[in-house]
Amino acid sequence: MKQPSPRGDASALLLAVIGETVASQEESLSRLDAVVEASLARTPDILHDEDLQLTLFCLYELHYSGIDEAGDDWEWNPHLLGVRQRIEAAFEAGVRAATVVGTLPAATSEAVCAELFRLTGEDSGPSMSRFVAKSASHDQLREFLVHRSVSQLREADPHTWAIPRLTGRAKAALVEIQADEYGNGLLPRMHSVLFARTMRELGMDDTYGAYLDAAPAITLASNNLMSLFGLNRRLRGAIVGHLAAYEMTSSQPNRLYSRGFTRHGYGEDATGYFDEHVEADAVHEQIAGRDMAGGLVESDPHLLGDVLFGAAAALAVGSLMTVHIMDAWEEDRSSLRTAGAMAS
Repeated sequence: MKQPSPRGDASALLLAVIGETVASQEESLSRLDAVVEASLARTPDILHDEDLQLTLFCLYELHYSGIDEAGDDWEWNPHLLGVRQRIEAAFEAGVRAATVVGTLPAATSEAVCAELFRLTGEDSGPSMSRFVAKSASHDQLREFLVHRSVSQLREADPHTWAIPRLTGRAKAALVEIQADEYGNGLLPRMHSVLFARTMRELGMDDTYGAYLDAAPAITLASNNLMSLFGLNRRLRGAIVGHLAAYEMTSSQPNRLYSRGFTRHGYGEDATGYFDEHVEADAVHEQIAGRDMAGGLVESDPHLLGDVLFGAAAALAVGSLMTVHIMDAWEEDRSSLRTAGAMAS
């Protein structure tokens, strides 16, 4: 991924350190500690903090495809791991404060699945999918793709971290879901490739990270949430719950997204990604609820609360991102950070 533009003191210093453009690495790393602590102390809302969310996103990106100009050795640099953990702690606290988990069900597969369907069926926030289907302008379709591109161009990767952390029925179910996400070995069917095709059809740059500078903090937070859950073994229940919620709230919205692109005259090259999810996720939601999430809880009952937290957190942070986008569109303004980001 190309190096993004900094959004404040913490991200500016981090990018300078990993880009090795500072005079003294040791001094700069020590100063990064102080800068991050100061940023954490003064932020009123870490989920919407542009500087801290970008800093965390970049620290996570070192574990994915990497950042241009940053050497591979930075991935496991002990100092950066410490900085990441401090931001993670505040981020997790912010997510927990924004998330409501109801009364826990019995630790059985059927009870967990039923609770997940209840939780995902309760969402009463604004519907971006219905807006896209009926009303979104062409520019708003492109903005929608910008927000989604941060995760969809590497679709499935954050949840894949959970595979070696699970066993038995839950692991088999997760692998079955992920195999579909990766196209069952067929490159053109990989969901990230299908999404890239949609972007190209709308005349957009499909390079991973091309529009990162335009994505607001809450969009980065939605992505950082998956990395937080996926990269911390203690939160393996949460990443399973997150994926279950994702699969259970995907099929119908993607049907509506497809209608929105069709309404603007686009064909299968643009709608293929969404159409694929209509069919695949209708099957995945059952596997995710009963076998993956339910199977995990039956084998490790103490993870019940984490599974439900992960699902509820996915919905809560996703709702905050939707509200940000819909509020902007209702006021006839861009939901993106940078003016002219869609000029291409």
